[in-house]
Amino acid sequence: MSIALGLTGSIGMGKSTTAKMFRDLGVPVWDADATVHKLYGVGGAAVEPIAALLPNAIVDGAVDRGILRAEIAKDSTLLQRLETVVHPLVGEDRAAFRAQHVDAPLIVFDIPLLFETGGDAQCDATLVVTTSPQEQRRRVLARGTSEETLNDLFSRQMPDAQKRDRATYVIHTDTLDGTREDVAHLVSQLTQGT
Repeated sequence: MSIALGLTGSIGMGKSTTAKMFRDLGVPVWDADATVHKLYGVGGAAVEPIAALLPNAIVDGAVDRGILRAEIAKDSTLLQRLETVVHPLVGEDRAAFRAQHVDAPLIVFDIPLLFETGGDAQCDATLVVTTSPQEQRRRVLARGTSEETLNDLFSRQMPDAQKRDRATYVIHTDTLDGTREDVAHLVSQLTQGT
């Protein structure tokens, strides 16, 4: 049975880069964001149930995230209703991934809101990636994100210190080489004897 490691980190902390490092070492990685993207795409399992809730959010057979975000901003109950539809579908996809990789010594669940959604309960251990608040802000603003959007994102995410307190492991992503070395060490540590 695989060890399931939940990977998370606030925006700009290097989570996607770290997930790629696990993949580069041959570790299967399940990506929550990619799964939602697939569910929202043409023929995706979430399209029909979302159409029942919000018909105008479906454009050319797929969920239009821009319309969805605008509607959520207007209706405070909509997000919770959408989560009731989407979370079980995401959970099914994650379970199928786990079953598909049952012989892998280690699998990673890349989940941005791991603790916020209770996803850590499905994991054997958790990893939080982190960097300084200054570097985090620099990275996110360099992507073209506005200060206002960044502050809104921060308000919806668990504070970094709280995530680190809850994590089994913490990796500082200040440099690529240091991060790569720490990921390799963690993979070795978790797969030793499996």
